[in-house]
Amino acid sequence: MDSATTSTPGPEPEGSVAINNPADISVIVIYFLVVLAVGIWAMVRSNRGTVGGFFLAGRSMSWWPIGASLFASNIGSGHFVGLAGNGAAGGIATGGFEWNALVIVIVLGWLFVPIYVKAGVVTMPEYLKKRFGGNRIRIYLSTLSLFLYIFTKISADMFSGAIFIREALGLNLYVAVVILLSITALYTVTGGLAAVIYTDTLQTIIMVVGSFILMGFAFNEVGGYEAMKGKYMNAITSQTTDPVLNISAECYTPRADSFHLLRDPLTADLPWPGLIFGLSILAIWYWCTDQVIVQRCLSAKNMSHVKAGCILCGYLKLLPMYLMVFPGMISRILYTDVIGCVVPSLCKEYCDTEVGCSNIAYPTLVVKLMPAGLRGLMLSVMLASLMSSLTSIFNSASTIFTMDIWTKIRPRAMEKELMLAGRVFTLVLIGISIAWIPVVQKAQSGKLFDYIQSITSYLGPPIASIFLMGIFVKRINEQTPPRRFRAGRKPTTGSVGSTRSHQS
Repeated sequence: MDSATTSTPGPEPEGSVAINNPADISVIVIYFLVVLAVGIWAMVRSNRGTVGGFFLAGRSMSWWPIGASLFASNIGSGHFVGLAGNGAAGGIATGGFEWNALVIVIVLGWLFVPIYVKAGVVTMPEYLKKRFGGNRIRIYLSTLSLFLYIFTKISADMFSGAIFIREALGLNLYVAVVILLSITALYTVTGGLAAVIYTDTLQTIIMVVGSFILMGFAFNEVGGYEAMKGKYMNAITSQTTDPVLNISAECYTPRADSFHLLRDPLTADLPWPGLIFGLSILAIWYWCTDQVIVQRCLSAKNMSHVKAGCILCGYLKLLPMYLMVFPGMISRILYTDVIGCVVPSLCKEYCDTEVGCSNIAYPTLVVKLMPAGLRGLMLSVMLASLMSSLTSIFNSASTIFTMDIWTKIRPRAMEKELMLAGRVFTLVLIGISIAWIPVVQKAQSGKLFDYIQSITSYLGPPIASIFLMGIFVKRINEQTPPRRFRAGRKPTTGSVGSTRSHQS
């Protein structure tokens, strides 16, 4: 076995703090000051006094903040933790999730958004109401969307961000979550979509620059791509025996197809038909019908800015394979016993969970590999990815609740009441998501990205099919009762007219 894989350092001492020097702390303080300044500037500059101004930024956004915000809204801390963790555990195939979006995001700008703009809608459930002609599907999609936000996006992002802060600062998981949410909710609740988009643009720049620096350090440490290929296949933990469990070699040996993007259709963990065809259906749901993504496009000045923003986002989606998946694999090479842990008692000691430690692949790389100052920059990168994703979700979830649910409860609500309802709902959303974190922590053998996909793969495709039928099949509408029944009258029996009315 290569020497690089045998000199694995043990876990950090309990309560150790990796980021505790003036250089790191200064970088983090500067990051927060700049984000706060951009958020305040966006709040002052934008019109937050109307529903259109608060939820759609007055439809005044240019292409470059839209493209950056699309990318930042998608790339949360769950991607840094989840993609790197899956890369450490199973190889490069998980990067196919990101490259699939290259095509689908263009479909968003050229096919879906023009239809939404022509329909004059603010939310996706509102579009279904206008297209199919009934309220039931609107309420159902609103409720389902909020369910998905809470149990996949928000809780997973908070959990992954807290993992990084725990590794870097030694804070308790829940203390880290509360600190993060306090900062994030500040400008989301007060600033509206304009503040979210402009801060997302800043976060995108920080994420790309910081993660490129880490990638350079990681490849330099491992000796380049070709060296990484050989060393990864030999990155097998030396601690494989447990007094209770009989652990199979498959659990700790890297997959033979780790460097195959398109894998066997019958035996692989990610078969190529699923990666190409099945994932495309899921991507249509996420990129073309999800409120978080579409809301950014609806804030554009015109369709030219929408399309240019989608193209920019497509180029940015090329990066996660190099910035997240490969560093995760390198982390397994450098810290094999920790990242490749399979003995439950040791995993509990290393990363506070018994089902595996692949989720700490990226945080461990940052804390152990980066020098002082750059560690602070990388913590800022993780905070940027977390905050940009959460602010987007909070804003979009409050939009759905306000426009599709609260207006049904209070049909005559004034604009001030609608905006207040959206802000209060954001706080409720945060509380529910925190309560769900323990479930995320134990789900899918500790692989965060698998947890997210396992839920969305069940619920996303039916939503995508509804939107696709709504766009391409003109004759489909929501079934409504016959007109004679709507007035509460009973049909008269025995007449041909009443029978035809009943059958219609």
